[in-house]
Amino acid sequence: MRRYKIGEIAKLTGVTVRTLRYYEEEGLIKSQRSEHHQRYYSDEVIVYIKRIMELKSLGFTLDEIRKIIKLKSEDESGNKRRIELLGAYRVKLSESIERMNKLKAHIEELEWHINQLENAKDSFQQCPGLLCNDCSYKERCIFFKKEDEKN
Repeated sequence: MRRYKIGEIAKLTGVTVRTLRYYEEEGLIKSQRSEHHQRYYSDEVIVYIKRIMELKSLGFTLDEIRKIIKLKSEDESGNKRRIELLGAYRVKLSESIERMNKLKAHIEELEWHINQLENAKDSFQQCPGLLCNDCSYKERCIFFKKEDEKN
């Protein structure tokens, strides 16, 4: 098994030396020490760093990642980690779908406002006002009061 110095691992993974030290302090990765107390890392650490980066890019916090990594000591088969990851991925997917739906609604709202302003032209100064009853946007307009709401 090859051993890497901290600078080599940083270059190979694209993670800073400072981040590597932080990950080690947080128990996310482990190093070995030489007789001169220099840190050395194994190939396995490269895999862990890449996994950490992947999970972070998917929105996992370091606490969530730490929980998953620590499961290794409880289950050599990896089944507990697999089940934990599966559940966590499902939660992240649900959260992402919710964010996407909110973003779609926001985009539709912006498109509506753009369309409204593009079509208002000369009557823009009348909004809200005399033209409300004939406006094609009255169902979405916060200024237009429907007959049911007036009474």
